[in-house]
Amino acid sequence: MTELLAPTPHDIDRAASLLRAGQLVAFPTETVYGLGGDATSDLAVARIFDAKGRPRFNPLIVHLPSLAAAETYAVFNPAARALAAAFWPGPLTLVLPLKEPSRLSPLVTAGLDTVAIRIPAHPVAQALLAAFGGPLAAPSANPSGRVSPTRAFHVTDGLAGRIAAVIDGGPCAVGVESTIVALDPAPAILRPGGLPVEALEAALGKPVLVGGNAARPTSPGQLASHYAPSASLRLNAETARQGEVLVGFGAVKGDLTLSATGDPVEAAAALFHTLREADLRAGPHGQIAFAPVPETGLGRAINDRLRRAAAPRGV
Repeated sequence: MTELLAPTPHDIDRAASLLRAGQLVAFPTETVYGLGGDATSDLAVARIFDAKGRPRFNPLIVHLPSLAAAETYAVFNPAARALAAAFWPGPLTLVLPLKEPSRLSPLVTAGLDTVAIRIPAHPVAQALLAAFGGPLAAPSANPSGRVSPTRAFHVTDGLAGRIAAVIDGGPCAVGVESTIVALDPAPAILRPGGLPVEALEAALGKPVLVGGNAARPTSPGQLASHYAPSASLRLNAETARQGEVLVGFGAVKGDLTLSATGDPVEAAAALFHTLREADLRAGPHGQIAFAPVPETGLGRAINDRLRRAAAPRGV
């Protein structure tokens, strides 16, 4: 059952408790309702992808309560600070260099060295972040490909029974997603949203590109070969060949495993860590073999990621 919670201190504490237990809670922001999960937990973030039926491990926006909290996870240059001062809290997401070492799950950044951060203005979102006391990964609270929700009942229409709770904070004031802006090498809007380009240009005192820089992709899905390990990959392997590190799944046992029980959510949570561990074991000229993962549910996202990692270099 998905609990329907009110924006009261008692219910917000209940929502924070669910989040600390690795569960998912939808909550209102000024833009749309977000599907929140602990951004430091691989399992919680994997559950977000599973609940949404998200076909790929695209980066997720990390929601934080303040600029001081954001500086814990990202590196700010003068342009980023100018935009943060002008528009945070509010409907602006900044894509910034990830500050290392990071406590964020690698599923949040999809293996990139950047992180998308937003400070929401909605009082319920702020209260939940304060009660939880950590970063929340939160894409829109709807099944992948469906219309973003601006009311609590929109959330339950699509996700009832798939998430732990939704906080009903009423209708969202802005009603469209946040504007996503990257700042390297030049300011560029990666996704238009609730903050117009004219406002960004006024704050920066310079033009802002719309659409990003195709020569320097900042999100998954733009390159055939992406986040590739040093070792080469062989997919759909039932057994290991000579010198290979075999990563198992379900009935296929290996040197490492994504999930001994064949659980795709567990496998998604383990994917990036296991790929790194296998790469260390195999060495720069070694070979990694991955057992078959069914092309259903979250398995589609796992296989998409593995196919990109296995693609020929330089594609």
